[in-house]
Amino acid sequence: MRILTLTSLVLFLFSPAYAGKVTLKIATLSPDGTIWMMAFRKAAKEIKKETDGRVKLRYYPGGVMGNNKTVLRKMRIGQLHGGALIAGALANIHPDTQLYSLPFGLESFDEVDQVSKKFDDIVINKLDEKGFISYGLSEGGFAYMMSKHKITNLDEAKGRKVWIPEGDRISRIALEALGISPVPVPITDVLTGLQTGLIDTVFSPSTAAIALQWHTQVKHLTKIPVLYTYGSFVISKKALKRVSEEDKAVIANVIGRTVKELNITTRKDEESAFKALAKQGIAYHDTVPGEVDKWRVKVTAALDNMSGDRAMSPELVKQLREFVKKIRNGS
Repeated sequence: MRILTLTSLVLFLFSPAYAGKVTLKIATLSPDGTIWMMAFRKAAKEIKKETDGRVKLRYYPGGVMGNNKTVLRKMRIGQLHGGALIAGALANIHPDTQLYSLPFGLESFDEVDQVSKKFDDIVINKLDEKGFISYGLSEGGFAYMMSKHKITNLDEAKGRKVWIPEGDRISRIALEALGISPVPVPITDVLTGLQTGLIDTVFSPSTAAIALQWHTQVKHLTKIPVLYTYGSFVISKKALKRVSEEDKAVIANVIGRTVKELNITTRKDEESAFKALAKQGIAYHDTVPGEVDKWRVKVTAALDNMSGDRAMSPELVKQLREFVKKIRNGS
């Protein structure tokens, strides 16, 4: 009888259903003290409480675990278990996850809201196929061109030292199509790059520019919503194998709700931050009439010719563009 009891105990302890205490290590480029980190830390406390301490989230903010490429490598070998990653980083998991951040693809929050209802699940499923659970897409806002120099047309943009994130193939192709040579720099080194003159122009949402102090190094903003920025809080399926189904549900509920709440807050903050930059002495500029259409045509043609393992699905891009066209036509 004792042998049977011990055997049952061993089987229970080592069965997939058994969940001991698990600490999930999560990396992000978001600096500590930002609204994102405050919200994520609050979520971690809630998860710990609701799981009776079985699941803890330990954060590594501010890029201390390295750039996005390094973070993904550490996630794949199990040194890290998840991350709050921007779309450019998610593209290293699956290229289609960069769908919304095509330059000139989306131009208003109304378009974002309508597109999200139709395509969010598709993007999230792409991550699932590659072994990562996404807890929703988190909004970053629209990126605008910010520079030490006034830029209202393509001639003024040429010759500028324009930053792109390391490994961001889409941004590189888009800029090269416009005759601009991009300067790839890790996001953690952008401020230093602006200070030293390595770069003089960035594309960024207003909130990010302020949070990362980039706004202190630029003097001009071109009023074109160049691309929509977003990310996702993801955890590898492998890391979740030691978590019970009940606790997985808690994580999904808490993080999912946190992301939705952050999206509302971020959008309000982005609108306020955009106005605040003018008060910081940054000059706003409209482009020369017809200029944006020229940029859009060149960039779209170049991106449509992308090929290789990291190219997005042409059919999915086509579906998005047709849907956006219908929105703009009022249908």
